[in-house]
Amino acid sequence: MPGTLKAFECRRCGDCCQGRGGIVLMQKDVIRLSRHLNFSRDEFLSRHTTIEHNKVLLNSGPDGYCVFYEQGCGVHPARPDICRAWPFFRGNLIDETSWEMALDYCPGINRQAGHAEFKRQGLIYLRDQGMGADQSDDAPHALLNLPE
Repeated sequence: MPGTLKAFECRRCGDCCQGRGGIVLMQKDVIRLSRHLNFSRDEFLSRHTTIEHNKVLLNSGPDGYCVFYEQGCGVHPARPDICRAWPFFRGNLIDETSWEMALDYCPGINRQAGHAEFKRQGLIYLRDQGMGADQSDDAPHALLNLPE
């Protein structure tokens, strides 16, 4: 849409890269990161992850940031899906109050675009990235089981 404000543009500030145990890796994330770093799957897992409650977690450094964060994401092209999805998380999409809270946290979210436009662009982005609950449904709201 010409003239539409971009709802989000990552500034690579690292605010979303903080917090121990927050990055749960799916198998496709492990494969993508292993290839990107030229490690075998097992080498990647032993060097950069921890298993807790049967989940593979990306390690954090002593400073609480993701192990790959150094003045920006060191694996940005191969980052995990949870990182790719930010800030288009379900809560921010369905709840304007959550979106407003995210505005205070993430400088890449454009307040002027408004919540409705943020939701519209977010659902399209998630669909285009192959993320969501139902990839067979062309309706963007179906990706995260959201109401139309």
